[in-house]
Amino acid sequence: MPDVVVVGTGPNGLAAAVILAKAGLSVEVYEAQDAAGGGSRTAELTLPGFRHDVCAGAHPMALAAPFFRAFDLAAHGVDLLVPEASFAHPMDGGTAGIAWHDLERTADGLGRDGDAWRALFAPLVSHWEAVVGLAMSDLRRPPKDLLTAVRFGLRTLEQGSPLWNTRFHGEVAAALLTGVATHAITPPRRVPAAGAGLMLTTLAHAGGWVIPRGGSQAIPDALIAELERLGGRVHTGRRVDSLGEFDDARAVMLDLAPAELLRIAGHRLPDRYAKRLSHFRYGGAACKVDFALSGPVPWQAEGLDRAGTLHLVGTRAEAMAAERAVSAGRHPERPYVLSIQPGVVDPTRAPEGMHTFYTYAHVPNGSTRDVSEAIIAQVERFAPGFRDLILAKHVYTAAEMPAHNANYIGGDISAGAMTLRQFAFRPTPRWNPYATPLPGVYLCSASTPPGPGVHGMSGMHAARHVLRQRFDITTDPLELLRRN
Repeated sequence: MPDVVVVGTGPNGLAAAVILAKAGLSVEVYEAQDAAGGGSRTAELTLPGFRHDVCAGAHPMALAAPFFRAFDLAAHGVDLLVPEASFAHPMDGGTAGIAWHDLERTADGLGRDGDAWRALFAPLVSHWEAVVGLAMSDLRRPPKDLLTAVRFGLRTLEQGSPLWNTRFHGEVAAALLTGVATHAITPPRRVPAAGAGLMLTTLAHAGGWVIPRGGSQAIPDALIAELERLGGRVHTGRRVDSLGEFDDARAVMLDLAPAELLRIAGHRLPDRYAKRLSHFRYGGAACKVDFALSGPVPWQAEGLDRAGTLHLVGTRAEAMAAERAVSAGRHPERPYVLSIQPGVVDPTRAPEGMHTFYTYAHVPNGSTRDVSEAIIAQVERFAPGFRDLILAKHVYTAAEMPAHNANYIGGDISAGAMTLRQFAFRPTPRWNPYATPLPGVYLCSASTPPGPGVHGMSGMHAARHVLRQRFDITTDPLELLRRN
């Protein structure tokens, strides 16, 4: 039995595994699926030669998260491609808001709201590392840059309250910010959604939203290669059904949702802790539809062909209405659709002249409905003729999501509802949210701080506790990562 067992090969589980192996410990990782990578896998879902990202497709944190800055994906062979525009938000009538990599260019394109956009983001972009440090912390330590924390906090409260419309005069800038806030799969005028939107937009103007050449699979592949170089091993197609399989390991790290922890260890957990885990809330879900296209999407608005990610929903009011419907358990007629067109920077995703197109729509948790027609209608709304380009499509309904990633309970790709309570206390109110009451057993999934996203930080924070508490190693994990 190795020193440490890690269950789950998502970015957090692999981040923890690499850090622990860097500390000189023996590490073995177990994955239920036949392919490693969790939410960062890539597969030919539609037709041969079309490579689709199974869940995560664009990566704002690949250049920004402290874990990845220390690990250095590029140095490990990952070609990180940065679109000219990180994200965009088309509007009816052939106009659009575009979040270019350049903040000034973005503001210039927003007309009379350009100054407001610049005032909102310039102080955050100039101190983006402090913004990331705040957002990617374990939420248990005071911020290092207090002034940036105050600026970020005040802006979050503004955009997460009835004051959110006071800054902008027109529809485009407001919709542009709302589209990115709605990544949280919750009504965007809530504090967690507003905070996520501000951080992600800050990164859009700083490092950019990265698209890895060849697919998101390149990220877990690089982590696994480093782990194996250090002597670790990954076992795929190996579902864990009982924590008792690893009683002889000195530590067990679980890149699992609380429901999965209850499944494999519920009878061992103290009743009070198990009850709290059972009350952990899962949020709105996604229906994922991937398309193989015979050509690029024919966007009406100029510049959208250079954006990696697009948010398709219309005005700020339409986004609010759609997300409120999902929160109430209804399917909106015009859902929020997130789309990614990797071909703007990566021609390897499809045969020459053709394109992959990634979409998902927000739907109620556990939905069995195929909403691909609603998605196509939203794309057609802003890109007439899109339907004629479709060669094939592949659908994962929300109810089918757990079959390829057990952490996506009911199709919740955030691994837990982004409520204010669960933003600060994931998965339960504990000073150390990673440790469980079972000696040596730790959670390191997106159901722990700082939450969802491909950043590796939940794994890094959990690994810090494991090193100190189980192995008496106090070296900073970031320092371990920087060592050869």
